[in-house]
Amino acid sequence: MLTKTFKRGIHPLHSSHEGKGPTRDLETREYVSDTVVISMAMNIGAPAKPCVKKGDHVDIGQVIGEAQGFMSVPVHASVSGEVIAVDQVPSLGAGNMTAVTIKNDFAETWVELHPLGRVENVDPAKVIPAIQAAGITGMGGASFPTHVKLTFKPGATCDTIVVNGAECETHLTADYRLMLEHSVRIVDGLRAVMRALNVKKGIIGIEDNKPEAIEAMRKAAQGREGVSVQPLKTKYPQGGEKQLIEAITGRQVPSGGLPIDCHVVVLNVGTCAAIADAVIDGKPLISRICTVTGCVRQPSNLLVRIGTITEDIIGACGGYSETPGKVVFGGMMTGICIPNDQMAIMKSTNGVVVLNEKQARSKNESPCIHCGRCVQACPIGLNPYQIKVAADKSDFESAKKLHVMDCILCGSCAYQCPSRRWLTPSFKFCKDHITAEAKAKAAAEAAKGGANK
Repeated sequence: MLTKTFKRGIHPLHSSHEGKGPTRDLETREYVSDTVVISMAMNIGAPAKPCVKKGDHVDIGQVIGEAQGFMSVPVHASVSGEVIAVDQVPSLGAGNMTAVTIKNDFAETWVELHPLGRVENVDPAKVIPAIQAAGITGMGGASFPTHVKLTFKPGATCDTIVVNGAECETHLTADYRLMLEHSVRIVDGLRAVMRALNVKKGIIGIEDNKPEAIEAMRKAAQGREGVSVQPLKTKYPQGGEKQLIEAITGRQVPSGGLPIDCHVVVLNVGTCAAIADAVIDGKPLISRICTVTGCVRQPSNLLVRIGTITEDIIGACGGYSETPGKVVFGGMMTGICIPNDQMAIMKSTNGVVVLNEKQARSKNESPCIHCGRCVQACPIGLNPYQIKVAADKSDFESAKKLHVMDCILCGSCAYQCPSRRWLTPSFKFCKDHITAEAKAKAAAEAAKGGANK
């Protein structure tokens, strides 16, 4: 089959593996720490509310945080043992978050599970409730609650499920190893969703620099109704939802719209595997594969429990090989620098990349030379130069008119900029401000409406 792709984009690092070499061929190994710190804010939407207290004993899979409304997911214990704290801890966002800390007793005792059986025989109506009960969120990026994504507004229809196996981010090989080692689980999860939504077409997109994964997934898809594998050109950000949809289906998500607006749902391969666990075995989402690489003595792909502390993960990889300058959750294009190695991994943490002091050194901005490389790189077709001018003036209305809210913060423009302009951070600042302003306005209107009743 011919490879497909989207318009524009870039080729980070100009190498065949884009920083993936140290871990690409390493089989996943499990690491279980003696303490986990499990955030109640695992997803976009309302955080869960703790339902355990200090001194309680919990089993693996036990609900320790109850969902607060539809746009929320329950949180489960990832180890068995004693709850030693329920308190506020630093978060990657603004302010602190509530977290439950559990001391592992290594007894590995589970709560009673309620499996539904083989995905081809399960009642389709039970699949989405099982996904919701398992606390599954998107495992490739934004942690959007999966049951919400699979529940459509009136009149919306879906004819294609696209599975993201591109893993176009630099340094990360967690999804690649998952496709090699658990390909059938991924297809099982895809088929469960296809049956739940009565969708006849499921397409797994994988970049063509991962031929072993393409072959493994094709074998797993053989004989599975409606499932196929589509090789994709190796290009960044091939794994972005909108770019993946454009490459595979030829459709474009409208400005301000969602994938369902062009009749598509996109799921990460990790999300599909978690769905299979929830349906077949009744297991909630309590662990994930995480690539640990950079300045560590033993780069690895680790299967870790949700809530594992970064310092422990680094220790499981032999410790730092150099003085760390920055530690990043995710890859080098869209990853987030964490303030220290006491941060615990979330459901969406697919990688931990350690930079030495030289690599971590920031470069100063230079004046724009109007070369247009940022425009050529943008996979959305925006004009980053103009948005940056508006952002530097805090002119949020102009930024909105220039479609800053359509920016996917992929960093392609900044990567190509010879003047090292701080484009992506500026756009994130704009998006965050506009979103916060809209929420405040909605809350004020709701309060005003309540007062008038």
